[in-house]
Amino acid sequence: MKDEQRDIDILSIGETLIDFIGTQVEKPIKETKDYHRYLGGSPTNVAMNMARLGLNVKMVATVGNDGFGDYILKRFREVDIDTSDVREIDGIPSTVIFVNRTTGTPEFIPMRGADCHIESGQITLSTLDRTRIYHTSCFALSRSPARETILEIAQKAHDAGCQLSIDINYSKKIWPNTQEALETIKKYCALGPLVKVSQDDMDRLFGRGMSHEEIFTNLHKLGAKLVCLTLGKEGAKLSEQGKPILELSALKVDKIMDATGAGDAFWSGFLFAWIKGKSNQICMETALKMAAIKLQNVGRIPDYALIISSILNN
Repeated sequence: MKDEQRDIDILSIGETLIDFIGTQVEKPIKETKDYHRYLGGSPTNVAMNMARLGLNVKMVATVGNDGFGDYILKRFREVDIDTSDVREIDGIPSTVIFVNRTTGTPEFIPMRGADCHIESGQITLSTLDRTRIYHTSCFALSRSPARETILEIAQKAHDAGCQLSIDINYSKKIWPNTQEALETIKKYCALGPLVKVSQDDMDRLFGRGMSHEEIFTNLHKLGAKLVCLTLGKEGAKLSEQGKPILELSALKVDKIMDATGAGDAFWSGFLFAWIKGKSNQICMETALKMAAIKLQNVGRIPDYALIISSILNN
């Protein structure tokens, strides 16, 4: 099916949860007294961001049949995300994560629940035929049965002509078996995805000391079509097979309010511009603009109007 006939811009599959972000700045969790509730999870953040950018978004996830699950569904519907493939289950609570508020890599305590109970029956082949991008995360792949479901549907999505995408947001705290994680990532990357990964992710997955060129080479060997490596305040690099590496500096942010979700904002901007058919340069510029806006806000990003106009006018 041609792209212009695909009316679902992005199908985001994986964890949807509640982030409780501390209100005390730069305090570890053991010293944080108060928290504020936010919608969270990497595929969820990408879905919400893309919906606010005006795209047609479908979420595939599982939540508990509880107050948090109700809150999550309400937030999705506020931005017109298709929730017909979001399942509510009894007896298992919605997943929550406690996070400290910081300008750097946050500390977090996960309390896993319903997020990993995604089953293949939640998605139909007809949905994949209508989808342009199939997106997930390393977190989403970290537990069964979601792991098997996401990999099975990824193969079907690939066969149906979808472009796959993944945020390799690896954490040993979420996925203690690093070798299992590597094997799973290999299976997904074999399907030619667009890959977003951070320096921290690579350090946790492969150990410190791997150069940027080695990161790109290894991921391309696994099958990744394109790799974005985010480097925090140093900006980001992009590698596409057969092309020179593209490197851009981060935008200056006078006051960083919170780093949670900045990577998701980056990838949302990149995918938005990619869907619009923009060059790698424009995709990266958009990604860095989105990340800079997120760094200046706690929780959701308030306004994408300038981002949208800057993309469409280029």
